[in-house]
Amino acid sequence: MKALTWQSRGKISCETVPDPKIEHGRDVIIKVTACAICGSDLHLMGGFMPTMECGDVLGHETMGEVIEVGRDNRKLKVGDRIVVPFTICCGECRQCKWGNWSCCERTNPNGKLQAETYG
Repeated sequence: MKALTWQSRGKISCETVPDPKIEHGRDVIIKVTACAICGSDLHLMGGFMPTMECGDVLGHETMGEVIEVGRDNRKLKVGDRIVVPFTICCGECRQCKWGNWSCCERTNPNGKLQAETYG
């Protein structure tokens, strides 16, 4: 598939990358039909996230159609049309229950590093 990828500070390119795979039972894979750029993408482009590596795929504000669903996902089915907002959260972890959606402990695996880096 084609995706925008981070190459280095200030350099992003459209590259062919491997198709996504279901990694966790609650995952879904969508065929993107529209997307937007977010301010946080600009932070990534500017090199402000120390964990970025050449080839990392950018983008998290999309619309599309569900094409594959993980075994534990009970809410979505193939063919559903969805909007993916700027915060991607599980709604069930400790941080989500506290209303700290952007600090989701399941969908933000670098949360500890971000806390150490940015306070």
